[in-house]
Amino acid sequence: MSTGVHAQGLFGKLKDKAVNAAKNAVERQLGNSVETETSESESTEAVAEDSPEAATSTDFKRGSVIMFQDDVTAEQVGEFPSKWDLLGGAAEVKTLGGVKAIEVTENGVITPLLKQEGAYLPEEFTIEYDFYYWKDGSQVKDNDGIGLNDMKLILANTTDRSEYPGESGDYTSFALRHGVCESYEHGYYYNGDRAGSFEHPFKQGWHHVALSFNKRALKVYFDGKRVVNLPNVKQPTWFCFQVPFEYHNLTFIRNVVLAKGAVALYDRNAQDITAVEKAIQETGKFVTNNILFETGKATLKPESMTEIQKVADYMKKNPSVRFEVQGHTDNQGSDAVNDPLSQKRAEAVVKALADLGVDDFNLKPVGKGSHEPVADNKTDAGRAKNRRVEFIKR
Repeated sequence: MSTGVHAQGLFGKLKDKAVNAAKNAVERQLGNSVETETSESESTEAVAEDSPEAATSTDFKRGSVIMFQDDVTAEQVGEFPSKWDLLGGAAEVKTLGGVKAIEVTENGVITPLLKQEGAYLPEEFTIEYDFYYWKDGSQVKDNDGIGLNDMKLILANTTDRSEYPGESGDYTSFALRHGVCESYEHGYYYNGDRAGSFEHPFKQGWHHVALSFNKRALKVYFDGKRVVNLPNVKQPTWFCFQVPFEYHNLTFIRNVVLAKGAVALYDRNAQDITAVEKAIQETGKFVTNNILFETGKATLKPESMTEIQKVADYMKKNPSVRFEVQGHTDNQGSDAVNDPLSQKRAEAVVKALADLGVDDFNLKPVGKGSHEPVADNKTDAGRAKNRRVEFIKR
């Protein structure tokens, strides 16, 4: 098993001059936005020219049991991220527009640092992460066409987690590669030598990638839109991220989540809508923990659009139904903070539904703070259950 043999062959034709030109161009583009020190009040929103477009339809649903999670917020800037292992190259925690993220460079390969040895991916799992996307490469001065395929998510099928398996070949079940400076150069390898490509338009800013694997079926989503749908992929055993070349201040990831459970073998969107209908019919409300916000803020995370879309679809089918949209928090922090925060979060959900075509006349946002817990706030699992949004039929 040779480290990065295929990757080096694929990109070896690029001249050093072109690589340096791209690196310098992107660094000029960055200016002072990439910092190596933490500010006193770190923002959890990225500074972006444009925001990602909300998904209009998706069947993705995060697995029910979190196996690994790293939002990088607790990491020390300038250090190697503590929840990861390094198989090659380099990685470092930096801030981009006030947001902590992991930069992978110097032909870097990182993988989650787990105590369990060998294979750990179950038959059904989901992987999610955010990455920062720059302007179209043609808009970056002296880009020379470089800046393609600078991020790879690799699903290996070996039991040896000490060596990079390569982006294709017998040791790799699936490899997703996408650029950070071009909108058209995205592709994947799977089951050894099979390959495919796809297009997805990006705007500058943070974007969300989600992958679902169910026994053999593999799906990939960019900002909620499904871009890869493969019916038969070999069972993966572990995963890693790889970034070719010695780029600096270019490739950033954050909010990595591995969860057990996955999207069913066939499109479940219609059945998911039925689940919303069933909950409302049986209990008069729909309760969800899958609408997520930035820590301490009312800013919706991109992956929240999956759940919000389900509610929007239900309301469009039932235009006369009225909901009280309740925001609930855990008990971390004072009521003086949590009460208005929960109100703002409820209002953010209402706005997102309105943006999807729902009549907001039928929606009343109400902040409940931490006053109505459904689980023990003394544990992480309990607090996670208490951070929820409820749609109460009125």
